[in-house]
Amino acid sequence: MEPGNHTHFPGFILLGLSEEAELQPLLFGLFLSMYLVTFTGNLLIILAITADSRLHTPMYFFLSNLSFSDICFTSTTVPKMLLNIQMQNKVITYEDCITQMCFLLLFGGLDSFLLTVMAYDRFVAICHPLHYTVIMNPRFCGLLLLASWVLTLLDSLLNGLLVLRLHFCTELEISHFFCELNQVFQLACSDTFLNVLMMYLVSALLCVISLTGILFSYMKIVSSILKISSTGGKYKAISTCGSHLSVVSLFYGTGLGVYLSPAAVENSRSSAIASVMYSVVTPMLNPFIYSLRNKDIKQALRKLLS
Repeated sequence: MEPGNHTHFPGFILLGLSEEAELQPLLFGLFLSMYLVTFTGNLLIILAITADSRLHTPMYFFLSNLSFSDICFTSTTVPKMLLNIQMQNKVITYEDCITQMCFLLLFGGLDSFLLTVMAYDRFVAICHPLHYTVIMNPRFCGLLLLASWVLTLLDSLLNGLLVLRLHFCTELEISHFFCELNQVFQLACSDTFLNVLMMYLVSALLCVISLTGILFSYMKIVSSILKISSTGGKYKAISTCGSHLSVVSLFYGTGLGVYLSPAAVENSRSSAIASVMYSVVTPMLNPFIYSLRNKDIKQALRKLLS
């Protein structure tokens, strides 16, 4: 097949999770419910933190940004999927596909960096409690947030610009419910070596930075907790990290499970189904994890709803 310009075809075809017609109403109802729960739950977290002055601390500042990122992350994929099911039209234009892919990289990477920053915040709070307010001052928190945005934005723009150099020959099918980067690479007519190389190099670099930061923080936290003599002090220290550690395990466990699973690598449809965990289910569960395990958030939510 001769390489052709991408303007010569109307777009890609998102095959979704299933092509069986009888399952489409079920999928529509299920994903609509999950999206509404995700949007409402994360929005309530943001409003509760904004409205309650007691929660104007670095920990909850980063949590509100994580909730905002989760809303955007889910909104990048699910509404398009719901529209395709409702309209019975699986086509996504070239421009929309590239835009969706860039926003996925942006908000997925932002989630990862925010979880790293939140781990560092817990490290400072437990290991250096007397210097917490000095270290985690508003300016430093703002710089950490800005650095997270800049790094993930550069990753998104770099991969997006590299995709623009590729050529696609005809109407092409993606066995997924959104435009995932490696799925798009597989459908290109032109050479994708540079794209794949940059994708793995940049992703590995950002992933190493995030995971190293989280692991370092929790190694120091565990070391400090073991030095605490009282049982009550140990429980209090552990409880402040419980919610964050649960979210980290869920996000990285499902995300890495998708890409490291042999079944997901060999079967793109299996990968699509597994991707639901980190792209839809995890953002939906985050508000419940933080609200159910956090007394301050529960009190702020009661105050907000009353």
